[in-house]
Amino acid sequence: MPVVAGALQRCFHLVRMHLDAGEALPTEAGEVLRQGEDLGRWVQSVRLGWDQLTGVQQWLCEQVLGIEPAAEDEKPPPRRTQADKWAMNYEAAKQFYEREGHFQVPRKHVERIVGEDQEEREHRLGAWIGNQRSRAATLSPERMEQLSAIGMRWS
Repeated sequence: MPVVAGALQRCFHLVRMHLDAGEALPTEAGEVLRQGEDLGRWVQSVRLGWDQLTGVQQWLCEQVLGIEPAAEDEKPPPRRTQADKWAMNYEAAKQFYEREGHFQVPRKHVERIVGEDQEEREHRLGAWIGNQRSRAATLSPERMEQLSAIGMRWS
């Protein structure tokens, strides 16, 4: 969790005082503010960042405050890397070429593909193809080769 030890300790004590006063554990951002700290947001960040806490911090949060780690279905999906995004656009380009037999993609064309997670996603393929052509000088040889292999013309 990207919080410094001081902030972790401060919020821990503020939540403990809140609970000692007979109040419920805040779980939503903006629910409880104490001394300028959003305790609900802090509890959420502890739950979502559980794996970044030390064993002692986990024990204190669980045993003293009653905070439990977030379940898998509560965690946000992992962010896609630039390489992941490129690969997905490449798959959209491959799909378009296999269906149409060319890469004369209108600038505003959107290609829909189903990802590994079975989610349908829209890719602004026309813009992406144009960008790849304009960045040909800076593309890696591997990417140039991948695109050439599926029929990309560079001029």
